[in-house]
Amino acid sequence: MCGICGELRFDTQSPDLDTLARMSAKLARRGPDSSGSYSDGPLAFGHRRLAIIDLSATSEQPMVDQELRLALVFNGTIYNYRELRAELQEMGYVFFSEGDSEVILKAFHAWGERCVERFFGMFAFAVWDMRHRSLFLARDRFGIKPLYYNLDGARLRFASTTQALLAGGGVDTSFDPVGLHHHFTLHGVVPAPRTILNGVKKLAPATTMTISAEGALSQRNYWQLNATRPAQELSEKDWVAACRLVLTRAVERHRLASDVPVGVLLSGGLDSSLLVALLADHVDDLLTFSVGFEDVGEGAEKADEFEYSDQVVARYRTRHHKYLIPNAEVLQRLPEAVSNMAEPMVAQDAVAFYLLAEKVADEVKVVLSGQGADEVFGGYFWYPQMEAESGNDLKRFRKHYFDRSHGEYLATVTDAYACADVTAELVKDHLSRPGTDSFLDAVLRFDVTTLIVDDPVKRVDNMTMAWGLEARVPFLDHELVELAARMPPELRLQEGGKFPLKAVARGIVPDAVIDRPKGYFPLPALKHVRGEFLEFMRAILDSEACRKRGLFRRDYVEKLLADPEGKSSFTPINGNKLWHLAALELWLQRNVDQAG
Repeated sequence: MCGICGELRFDTQSPDLDTLARMSAKLARRGPDSSGSYSDGPLAFGHRRLAIIDLSATSEQPMVDQELRLALVFNGTIYNYRELRAELQEMGYVFFSEGDSEVILKAFHAWGERCVERFFGMFAFAVWDMRHRSLFLARDRFGIKPLYYNLDGARLRFASTTQALLAGGGVDTSFDPVGLHHHFTLHGVVPAPRTILNGVKKLAPATTMTISAEGALSQRNYWQLNATRPAQELSEKDWVAACRLVLTRAVERHRLASDVPVGVLLSGGLDSSLLVALLADHVDDLLTFSVGFEDVGEGAEKADEFEYSDQVVARYRTRHHKYLIPNAEVLQRLPEAVSNMAEPMVAQDAVAFYLLAEKVADEVKVVLSGQGADEVFGGYFWYPQMEAESGNDLKRFRKHYFDRSHGEYLATVTDAYACADVTAELVKDHLSRPGTDSFLDAVLRFDVTTLIVDDPVKRVDNMTMAWGLEARVPFLDHELVELAARMPPELRLQEGGKFPLKAVARGIVPDAVIDRPKGYFPLPALKHVRGEFLEFMRAILDSEACRKRGLFRRDYVEKLLADPEGKSSFTPINGNKLWHLAALELWLQRNVDQAG
């Protein structure tokens, strides 16, 4: 797990190494163990290392194989690297290190751009081919590892974060209205290749890009998710057995690919509790970590899930760490957390993950997280609501998921950022693509391949890597996702959602955890906005920088400030619209304005 950056010039000039150093410096928190750089004519790489596999200097990066004439920078983990290494050795390749980075180099030499199809893992990497003077970029199937880039007629720059690209300078930071429309409609999600900034793009998940030294560019999608039923009908028992087998194998892969201890982020929900149950017999002295926050007001939702996580800890006798963070600290640390978001995020648990990761990083370098299970196995309340809704696919999806109607988007931003109803067109296109048997198949596939990438997955990467902590997500093992996508949606949504996981967990996870109502990583102060949090957001939205920016319509801002907990201030999935505006403006002030 690391931070990567680089530049490829198309104009016969060499990259400015001082610029590369500035970019690399912005990635230092992602890789605190060592740093390195490499240059070759029009190409330069920068790397910050978090040492997880093969802790020796032989696996430091940029990694150069002079015999193969290849150089690499890599962020992530290849979970099946040992099997691939053995296969490559049988083919005659000789290795000088023990880690997964060198496996990528040899695999690229052996199989070219199709090497990614053999990788089980999370990854974003770049390979410089010295012979052909071309750069190869790749991103994993679910975009677990980020890869941003800036492209113009003279050069391509790439990095693990937007902040690193901005540090390089020369980036167009004007707003992309299409990106803004997605951001305000899909609670912060802006699907690749867009971001809210015109000059910052991101490589799509399951995609590779090849760029020559002359600027010729090609892209290839190397994986798609099939959400149709198999030819041979399976019983409920068969599906559950298959789920148990594949999930157990995925957890083992995620555990074993590490030369340092692995812990678990234990929220108290089904997903993380199941990870603990599957790991406990294989890990001596398993470390687990939970976080909670203060309740807000009388009768407000509970701000911790300790009553459930404590039951899992008691059953498996893990070495548990429990943190209760006061709201005063949350408020104080909010700007710091937002500064570490590669893109503005509005989900309240982004800040929760940031504060938890700080504590966890003092104990371990690697943790498993339950992110992805709700999307893969249908755990959210809006799925059955959509299924029960009448009308066309877009109407059913829009009513229960969009944060704002198109009309409200136009009422949110000033005329300079008005556009057509582009998010509706995006969703309509995704839901109509072939390879599904039903409306819910299409919804779940869209969620797991697109929406999840720029919401929970990005959130976990950004907030943990800000502390040099690697978070792994076994529920996004692509074999497990492929299996779940073939299941009948009604099986997944049975018993309130995630039925296959509940069936696997029965007998190894406390029944109280399995049968509890669906919970969320709670941080109520960013949902029920009042008191000091309200004044904090008011100061941001009334600031000179916000007013001068001219992004928001003032009457819309004043309406939300006047009634931050009114019915119209909440989205269909219970996000607070005032926090949405304040989070975006704060992100712009902390990242874009300061970079300029």
